[in-house]
This record gives sequence, structure tokens and C-alpha cells, in this order.
Amino acid sequence: MKNFLWVLAATLFFTGCKQEREKQETAIVPASYTIEQMMDNENVGGGSFAPDNSKLLISSNRSGIYNMYTVPASGGALTPVTASDSASVFAISYFPEDSRKLFRMDDNGNEIYHIYLMDEAGSYQDLTPWEGARSLFYRWSEDKKSFFFASNQRDKRYNDLYKMDVESLTPELIFQNEEGYTLQAITKNEAYIALGKSINTNDSDLFLFEISSGKLTKINENLSANSAEDFTPDDSALLYTTDDGGEFAYLMSYDIATGARDKVAEKQWDISGSYFTDKGTYQVTYTNEDAKNAIEVIEVATGKPVELPAIEGMDVNNVGFSSDETLMRFYAGGSNSPSNLYVFNLETGQVTQISDVLNPEIAAGDLVKADVIRYASFDGLEIPAIYYRPHQASESEPVPALVWVHGGPGGQSRQGFNPLIQYLVNHGYAVLAVNNRGSSGYGKTFYKMDDLNHGDKDLKDCIAGKDWLATQPGIDGSKIGIIGGSYGGYMTMAALTFAPEEFDVGVNIFGVTNWIRTLRSIPAWWESSRIALYKELGDPYSADSVRLEAISPLFHTERVTKPLMVLQGAQDPRVLQVESDEIVAGVRQNGVPVEYVLFEDEGHGFLKKENQIKGYSQILEFLNVHLKEDPGVPIRDDAMEDGKLQSQ
Repeated sequence: MKNFLWVLAATLFFTGCKQEREKQETAIVPASYTIEQMMDNENVGGGSFAPDNSKLLISSNRSGIYNMYTVPASGGALTPVTASDSASVFAISYFPEDSRKLFRMDDNGNEIYHIYLMDEAGSYQDLTPWEGARSLFYRWSEDKKSFFFASNQRDKRYNDLYKMDVESLTPELIFQNEEGYTLQAITKNEAYIALGKSINTNDSDLFLFEISSGKLTKINENLSANSAEDFTPDDSALLYTTDDGGEFAYLMSYDIATGARDKVAEKQWDISGSYFTDKGTYQVTYTNEDAKNAIEVIEVATGKPVELPAIEGMDVNNVGFSSDETLMRFYAGGSNSPSNLYVFNLETGQVTQISDVLNPEIAAGDLVKADVIRYASFDGLEIPAIYYRPHQASESEPVPALVWVHGGPGGQSRQGFNPLIQYLVNHGYAVLAVNNRGSSGYGKTFYKMDDLNHGDKDLKDCIAGKDWLATQPGIDGSKIGIIGGSYGGYMTMAALTFAPEEFDVGVNIFGVTNWIRTLRSIPAWWESSRIALYKELGDPYSADSVRLEAISPLFHTERVTKPLMVLQGAQDPRVLQVESDEIVAGVRQNGVPVEYVLFEDEGHGFLKKENQIKGYSQILEFLNVHLKEDPGVPIRDDAMEDGKLQSQ
């Protein structure tokens, strides 16, 4: 009997293996899409309901740059409200009692945001016109006659809290920030403000500030990561997240009158946010569940969960409510689908799709749904990652691959739609988006593992990801590159510099190359977190500078031997253009192929479709030549100017 079971099991095993091999050998060959087609997927964001619930105010990049639009809440065509062709425009909100609108705009990615008012006739004005100062909208006041916003116009280092009367349009200073606090929440009765204070990038203190008396009360009892989420509808208590005594952030309540602290909710992942709707009917809680949002909406009066609409093959990832709380707008999408906007009538249960953002020229089945995987790093630590395997990959036709590294350093690759990744996968490149040690979302122990160790063990995690890729069916282990933006760009350069034989090519998208300079030149408005950054990365004005120089690729460019591509925005306030200029010049001295794309009108991230099309198509061309060794379309040899590619 045992022999029979063994034979049966073996038969099933080998049959399964045969079927898997046949599946791999008969891989689907998807249609090949141009970058113009892929970037013609529309990106829609926001969603403020008009006072009468008839329309939504949203942002969309359908014009090639983000502008503000209105769309009927019952479905229909988008109507443009702004027509910017340079700076991106992002909708903030309808006014609570009329059709005036607030929106945000900076200057081509310099992150100096101003808040603008558009009147009912379509004229607009800058409500925060202070030179060199950035302003951020917080929320409307309880009586809807004013709104709160933060600005660093008084002191470029710190955000003060202001209240703007909507009739006089005169700002009133509510809280003068002299100690580098972060402004996190304010009670409806305007009696208290919740303030955060960074200690390091892992831990922060939380305070309750009484406006009338100036009394400051510390909320957390131990060293931990704490963040205010919202005050209860009756202003009696503060909800906040903390990881005190645990690996993941859970939700706590602090009673203002008694000082009592009570646990409200705890998950097996980080609770990343929680708030009450305007009238207090619902409580919305977000959990970062294995790199995607899990959303819970609770009816406060009954404690019962609201069943969110099910959209086939997609996850609900963001919700918002009308002021009367009868309608909920939500977004649903996935790794293989850009997010669409929907309206859910909470009274009738009707769901209306508002947007259809996938380019009709693209067959949804040609896009690749990612798998969440885990692999062992050099020291046995389990590393989470998101794996995109091209449809056309097979054992007989193995494909090249890329290790994708997120920004941060404490960021996280998420299970959302990424047009560049899908473009590369569509053209036959597997992508493994690693969440190396130091990434957020996997517990505080994992999060702090790269402190004062950047470019070492986190880089080894990426190399282990490359090694995992090389063992996968349908992957050509001899053709694996590395790509990333911001901190991921640094990791790309670190890989090519400090492990020059591990990866075959590197694509550095506005990555740090000189930590000493970057840490000394961080924007003034980061002052509240500057010391925390120094504790994680190193103080560039101390003996840490020796280590920072040692891990900065710029000082070791002679080690780079593999082809390199660099992309940069000239207006980037975080990673200055000189970082990319100098690394390109240094590596070129080695006689290594180097391509450089510079956009004069972009900052830390490329928002304009025209620039995305230029930059991303050139990434593919570079990879085709230097990784796939199948150029297809020849690399252009243009001058280094706006969106042009400078070749060796």
C-alpha cells in the first residue's frame, strides 16, 4: 500500500512538473506596446465632492501634465478646470458651501507648494504668495468658514499652523513652531493640536498642545514610533498609532480629560492610518498588509463593518466621503491595473464607475499580475519582494531580469500599478522589486536593520535577490541588471561600485552619489527630521563623514565597469543635479558606456508624460543594447539637454 501511494504521489508530481514545463514552453506572447501607449494610461487622483454631491473635483494627467477636472458623480465626461502646460496642478477641495475650489501647485517639481483659490468664474489667486515658502492644506474648520494650513513662511525650517478665513482670505497664525514639531491633528473645537517630534527615523514622541494655555503634554510613555491619526468626533480623545512594545503599529486612544490610554485596534501588520468622517458616522482604518492597503470602514454607532464593493481582480486602496456621508468615492486597482475611481451610494448600494483609465489600445490580459515572494538573504534573513514574470518567459526562451530598488531609504515597493515596470515586463524583462532590510511595513526590527549600514547588508539583500532570480524558470541568469530611483538610485550606484561583478547594467534614477553633500544640502523644510536622518545615515559634520565618504559611489567611480544610465530632474531639491552630473563624468573616465538623461523641468520624480515617454523609452533602448544585447531601436546620440540622451 505504501509503495502504491509512493508511485501515485510520484506520478502526480512528475505529471505536474510536465504540465508546468509545457506551460513554460508554451508561454503566452503578449502584444508589444510602445511607451506612448503605456503612458497613455490615465492617472486620476483625489476626489472632493461638490456641496450638492453632483460632481467630484479630481486631478488627472490626461493632458500630459496634471490638471484639475470635474466629473459628474453619476458618471460622465471629465471637464477641465485648469489648463497648465508647465507646472502640475493638484486638486485639494471644493469649498464646503459653494463651487469655489482649492488647488496646489509648485514650480516644475521644486516642491515649493502654494495654495490657490479658484472662484466660481474660473479666475484664481495665490493664497500663499510668500517667496520661497511652501504651504500645505490640512483641513476645513468645523464651521466651514475657514481652513487650516501649514507654512514655513516665517522660518524656512519649520511649519507654523495658520487658519485662513474664506471671506477675508486673511491668514491667522494659530501655532508658532519654534522646536521643529510636525503638525499632525487639530480638534474640531480648535482647543488642542497633536504634535510630533522626531527622535530618529524609527522613533518619535507625540504631544498634546493646548492652544489657550500653551500646555504641552507628552502622550507616549516609552521610546517608540508614534503618530497622531485623528481626534474622536466629540474631541474627547486622540487616536494615535504606536509600536510601543511590539513590532507593528497598532491603534491607541488617549483620553484628554483623564490621561487614560487604551488599545483600540491591532493587526498583524502596521495600522498606517485611521480617521473619522466629517460627521463622525464612519471610522476608516488603513493597514499596510504585505505592501498593499487593506481598508476597514466601521459604522461608529453600531460598531459594524461596512462591506466595501468588490471589483473583480482589483483591490480597494483608497476611500473618501461626501460631506453628508451618503456617498463614498473609492479607488480600486492592482499591480496589473491602474486604479479607477468609483462612487458608492451607501444608502442604495449602487456602485458607479467614474473613470476608465486603461488605454483601450492595451489588452488587460497582456499586463502582468505580480506575485509577492520571499527569499533568503546572505545571512538567512527573509526578504519580501514583488515579482513580475513576463508572459513570454519560458525555459526555452529565458528572459533577462532587473532587480528594482525602492526609494527611501525607509520606503517600500508596493503592490500597485507601475507603468515603467509594466512597460519593461511587456518587452521581456522580469522585474523583482525587493524590499530589502530597512524597508517599512515589515516590523520595526526589520526597519532599523540598515541604520548606519547603508550600502552594505541592504545591498547584499539586493544581490541575494539577483541570485534568486537566476534560479527561476524562464530567467536568463547571465543577464540581470539593477534599477532604482532616489535611494534606489543610490543602491544602483552602490551595486555597480562596491559589487561591480554582480550586475550586468545599472539604471540610476536621480540617486544619491555623495552622501556628505546630500545630507548637508537637505531642503530647509526638512529641519524637523534632519537630526533623525543624521542618526540613521550619519552626521556629515562629524567623524561619520569618513564612513559616508566610504559608502558614496562618487569617490570610487574607478571601480565601475558595467554600463550605466542616469536620469535626473534639474529642479530636484532633494538629490541635486550635481549628484548625477559628477557620477556620469567620473564613470565615463573608465571608458564605460554611460547614458545621461536630464530634464530641465522636473524635480524628484517625473510628472510630465512627454518626459516620462522620453526617459522610459530610452531606458528600454539602453537595456536592449547593454543587457538583452538586442538593440531593436538604436540608441540615440543626442546632446545633454531637456529630455535628451547624452551618449558616451
